[in-house]
Amino acid sequence: MKTIYSVFQVNTYIHNMFHEDYLLSDVSVSGEISNLKFHTSGHIYFTLKDDKSAISCAIFRQSAQKLNIALKDGDKIVASGSISNYVPNGSVTFNVTKVEYEGVGDLTKKFEELKKRLAEQGLFDKEFKKPIPKFPKTIGIVTAPTGAAIRDIISVSKRRNPYISLILFPALVQGEGAKESIVKGIETLEKANVDVIIVGRGGGSLEDLWAFNEEEVAYAIFQCPIPIISAVGHEIDFTISDFTADLRAATPSAAAELAVPDIRQTIEDINDLKKSLDKDFERVLKNKLHKLAVYEAKLNALSPVNKLNKQKLIADSYNNKLDLLMKKIIKEKKAELETLSERLKGVSPLERLKAGMAYVTDSSGKRVVGVEGLLTNDKVKLTMKDGYAFAIVEKVVKEG
Repeated sequence: MKTIYSVFQVNTYIHNMFHEDYLLSDVSVSGEISNLKFHTSGHIYFTLKDDKSAISCAIFRQSAQKLNIALKDGDKIVASGSISNYVPNGSVTFNVTKVEYEGVGDLTKKFEELKKRLAEQGLFDKEFKKPIPKFPKTIGIVTAPTGAAIRDIISVSKRRNPYISLILFPALVQGEGAKESIVKGIETLEKANVDVIIVGRGGGSLEDLWAFNEEEVAYAIFQCPIPIISAVGHEIDFTISDFTADLRAATPSAAAELAVPDIRQTIEDINDLKKSLDKDFERVLKNKLHKLAVYEAKLNALSPVNKLNKQKLIADSYNNKLDLLMKKIIKEKKAELETLSERLKGVSPLERLKAGMAYVTDSSGKRVVGVEGLLTNDKVKLTMKDGYAFAIVEKVVKEG
């Protein structure tokens, strides 16, 4: 009959195989650090990977204290130690006792190169950063529809303002198609005319967050006319999206706090302003009333009614004098006009016509003042006091 083993027996057997294997008991492995975590116990946990595979690693406190380099995500290292499995859950772990620095990992190098190139193109410049609206009505969110990130954003947003409107674009935030999904989410929410957009996800390794380091995502964020808050990973995580966005939040929860004003604080601020305005109004009113009382006392002391009556008498006096003066001027001007009228009569052509004289014009209506220019048989017009006469020149005699 075939022997049946328990899970514990199988894991123990595998553990012994690892322990007895000469190669795996002292092995050196080259790879790139990812998903680095420093535990409060003093242990260090990370993933060592290359372009084809990855292995979980642990540096226990005693070995961690002897490290002479500071580990960080993206470092390329040579780790030495032994490989074993943990019997309770069967997980395989590389127990690292020694670390040598080999250089910058491929992803980290790619990240720095893209960061430098986009910075030179001006995508990170402050002059292009759009201000986040103080009182948005609608917030767009580009993230996974499940997970801690969206739950945190909704929870914080509704706690700060229960009336805020949230529109979620359910995006892929990791793996194949993630960058295209994020770009589409930004473009879709732009068309929805939201007030601000939060783009982000929860924490993870450099590989997990890589979609937010893609050039296409960076350009979509930069070209979007709506302000964007980047909220990718944890506070220690930085992505290209963080540098391109109008504002970087350490976490999705922090992004919600930056995007959504606390309505209770807003109401409190409004009440404080109202109290301040009431006090200012009361102070100004009191000051104006005091000045009014002072002016009223001064007016009473100066008897403005008497002054007005006196000024009225003076005005009436000037008015009478003006009337007399005007009558005198009119009389004088009338006399001058009569004198000029008599003088005009003396030189008036009409008066001369009455005396028997005539006004002579030629056939074109031009005045004739002498015989020069007149010819025999010319027609002339004689204007007299009571009408006209037309004549023909029979003879022209010039005297003198």
